[in-house]
Amino acid sequence: QVQLVESGGDLVQPGGSLRLSCAASGITLSFATVGWYRQAPGKERELVATISTGISTGGSTNYADSVKGRFTISRDNAKNTVYLQMNTLKPEDTAVYYCNANLYVPVIGRRRDFWGQGTQVTVSS
Repeated sequence: QVQLVESGGDLVQPGGSLRLSCAASGITLSFATVGWYRQAPGKERELVATISTGISTGGSTNYADSVKGRFTISRDNAKNTVYLQMNTLKPEDTAVYYCNANLYVPVIGRRRDFWGQGTQVTVSS
């Protein structure tokens, strides 16, 4: 059974920092493209950052313009975990943050998306 479990969401003041974690079981994240998405109330889910497969190199990264220079996505293959370090947080970063893993699943012969349950990030004074 595949599980992605996000953690690290919290209430933080503007300018503060948080680190989100996405821990996987049942799949190996180093074989997956992993993305962090977020969804604010009344808004569509949006892509925040991605990290490509990286068994030895850690993978290449991409960021939404709204978070470039403030957020960093990284992976720890030994822990089968992907992180999202969020610095200089703004009220507009408030959202539920979701982890997504996209990888090829041999038993079904195609790529598939897996999602976590989300973790709430609230930026407010």
